[in-house]
Amino acid sequence: MKKILISFFALLFTGSVASAAVNVGVSMSAAGFTATGTETESDEKNQESAAGTAAYGSIFIEKTLGDRLSIGLDYVPATLDSETAENVQDDVKAKADGAGSQVTNTVKASFENLTTIYLNLNMTENLYLKAGMASVDVITGESLATGSKYGDGDMDGTVVGLGYSNDFGNSMFIRFEGTYMDLGSLSLTSSTNSDNKVSIDDLNGVSGTIKIGKSF
Repeated sequence: MKKILISFFALLFTGSVASAAVNVGVSMSAAGFTATGTETESDEKNQESAAGTAAYGSIFIEKTLGDRLSIGLDYVPATLDSETAENVQDDVKAKADGAGSQVTNTVKASFENLTTIYLNLNMTENLYLKAGMASVDVITGESLATGSKYGDGDMDGTVVGLGYSNDFGNSMFIRFEGTYMDLGSLSLTSSTNSDNKVSIDDLNGVSGTIKIGKSF
């Protein structure tokens, strides 16, 4: 996320945009995401694909760069939690001893500080294209029979979209926006056993957003 913020503020305070207008506002999004999770323990690999939906709010600030272009920063203050994935497996050691017991493994991921820096390009008076970079912190939560513990990480990716904006007086505006986000992949190694790893692969999704803001 630091790279995102540095890039935004470097552009925000350049002399070429010192006298430009500022837009601030709030937004509400409904999104659907898909990803593949993989756990590797020595030579054994378990993989599962999942899909989920989320609704979340955000705040944004923009600065115009002339008549057709603006740069913005969007921040989601809420934590987005995945569903808890659970699987039941035979306890290898107990099975070898003839006990035949089973163990339950659970894994959950939380996504915090979802931040996007973007450019809006006005194609017409109302229609605009959007492109940018996104970053999110990934907080892992797991309960594994192997005793493996995993740290946290971050994911970076790209955002593209299309939107429609309309003014409605007192320098206020409303926007309707559709976007596609690709956050790529993340791999983490267990702090208790370097042979054990987990990864989140191909995390991507689409969202529909309503934005309300004011120009100054």
